[in-house]
Amino acid sequence: MKASGPLRMAVIIGSTREGRVGDSIGRWFASRAGLRDDLDVSVLDLAHYTFPPAFPSVATPAMRAFAASVSAAEAFVVVTPEYNRSFPASLKQAIDFAYDEWQAKPVGFVSYGSGSCGLYAIEHLRTVFIGLHAVTVRDGVGVDLLDGGVGEDGRPYDTDQREQAVTTMLDQLLWWGLALRAARAARPFAS
Repeated sequence: MKASGPLRMAVIIGSTREGRVGDSIGRWFASRAGLRDDLDVSVLDLAHYTFPPAFPSVATPAMRAFAASVSAAEAFVVVTPEYNRSFPASLKQAIDFAYDEWQAKPVGFVSYGSGSCGLYAIEHLRTVFIGLHAVTVRDGVGVDLLDGGVGEDGRPYDTDQREQAVTTMLDQLLWWGLALRAARAARPFAS
């Protein structure tokens, strides 16, 4: 693994539902993050993976490809909707296809929902990632689908407050990502 240069960050689009806005929100966020020289941004859209309906005894090629992408990344931003006060099953399934690959890496969140900006989903995801020995950053980016925060194309409107939220979260993610990169290089993570 490359131990210097821009931090390799994967933006994971967690919804696979037909008619979702997660892809628009995720690509909007990735474009903002991609403007920074200190980040190397990739997008992992779960809708583009053909995962098995149940956890098989042997990993499928799609599962191995996803886990390899998680392994290659040094930091993550999970883009998640809030469905029934939590995150979608498609996202939990994908998270479970990797384990060691998440360890000692930072995770940030972009969430969206109707009224709560997806905050309930983030709180559940924090618990999941702590169990995987990942570090979640405090600040995130929330999009309220009810307040006119997105256009007809599903992309969030650029506001000063939203741009500041993106900057704050990416600054935190970068700090943790570089600190954890150095720590992993100095000694293996004790799981």
